[in-house]
Amino acid sequence: MNNLYLKSFIRCKRKAWLDYKGDKSYKIWSPHQSIEIVHRYKNFYKLCEGDLYAGTKACQKGTNGVIGLKVKSKLINNIRAEIHPQLIKRVSGQSKWGNYKYIPVVYKLGHRTTKEQLFDLAFCSILLEPFQESKIENGFVISNYSNDLNVEKIDLNQKLRKKVLNLFLNLNEYLKGSIPEITDDRKKCTLCSWQKFCNSEAKNNGYLTDIDGIGSKTAFLLQKNGISNIKELAAAKKNELGETLFQFKEQKFEKASKFINQSKSYLSGIPIRIYDKEYLSNLFSNKDSGFLIFDIESNPDEKHDFLYGFLKVNNLFEKVEDNLYDPILNLKKNDRKAHQQIFQKLFSKEYLPVLHYGETEKIAILDLARQLDLDSKEIEILKSRFIDLHLVIRGSWILPIRNYSLKTVANWMGFKWKQKNVSGSKALYWWIQYETTLNDIFLKKIIKYNRDDCLATLKIAKWLIKNNKNMN
Repeated sequence: MNNLYLKSFIRCKRKAWLDYKGDKSYKIWSPHQSIEIVHRYKNFYKLCEGDLYAGTKACQKGTNGVIGLKVKSKLINNIRAEIHPQLIKRVSGQSKWGNYKYIPVVYKLGHRTTKEQLFDLAFCSILLEPFQESKIENGFVISNYSNDLNVEKIDLNQKLRKKVLNLFLNLNEYLKGSIPEITDDRKKCTLCSWQKFCNSEAKNNGYLTDIDGIGSKTAFLLQKNGISNIKELAAAKKNELGETLFQFKEQKFEKASKFINQSKSYLSGIPIRIYDKEYLSNLFSNKDSGFLIFDIESNPDEKHDFLYGFLKVNNLFEKVEDNLYDPILNLKKNDRKAHQQIFQKLFSKEYLPVLHYGETEKIAILDLARQLDLDSKEIEILKSRFIDLHLVIRGSWILPIRNYSLKTVANWMGFKWKQKNVSGSKALYWWIQYETTLNDIFLKKIIKYNRDDCLATLKIAKWLIKNNKNMN
């Protein structure tokens, strides 16, 4: 039993069980975890001023920071325990090695310090104390924003230690039993390496949280009112269901209709038309005049958009090879030359409409336009040219899918990315690899992925045009 299982248990009881007992062949590699590991090491190296080494020998030498340490012991009820601290940092004090001791350190990507991080520090301190023969009063949570290292000091008091020991006992009992149920909060599954394994079971069992827009709270409310799975939701009556969804206030009947139709589509595999002229008019009025399709790759933690991909399409139904893809690399943050290229592209070709998927691209370009002091009228014209296909598809169709991300929608429509298991997180991982190695192979992977994202957006536009004709 170790602190890694404990961290998984706080996140999701099922994940901890699968990490301990699950068939590892079902696990998928998570680029998000790999990104965190890279960031973590860079910041630990910075915190320890480069004096960072691995293992027990590093503790004996008194290095500033130690990674790769493993400590075993027995805890309450004679249960074997083990810790793999992310980092232990040398501070003043006394230990078996001399006039210094170590305290545990964890790294966080986000702004919020979580229970998972606090409990990890507390659990590690419990086993570190007898290992180094020294009391530990505090631990550190570190983070990095805009290249500034932030260090938060955490009081590892008895109350926190008692909570983590109780959790440890609870974990021990869970791991003895059978596999726990899938979590109600399926948002947690997005970055989990067991996601595909659990998705398959959730679909077979008709979990309510597989329906777009239904989270754990809404699912609990539906279950309280006798609707326990997708089949029962699909069979519900709009007015009765609407009265149940009181938390949506004046939108409760609209939500009820959406949930019922989404369930019917999900079960049948057949899309449902909810035609709204407002969403489709811009797309159809410009379908013969050509488009720019636009997609960004970015590092949100650094607020750095490192690739702007443009696909010039003269006609939505021309051959793919006739389309002109032009990637603009922004290798250094706020590269004025790259920014000028972007606006040359946007303001050429008779102010073509710009197709994109999701709000990120539009927000990024308008922010950039303001930074470059573009005229307010030019900014308004630019703003009017953007057509968000995410809004178009959601405003005109209900599809038999779990969510409306670019990957999910385009995959359902038959589009395949040339590189396997790709995502925005993987593109970011490649970018971090490029920054570290300056190997152009990682840039080529990113560009290839971005081009496919543009082509996936084009696939959705074609599907909308084609199926509008079929419905007329």
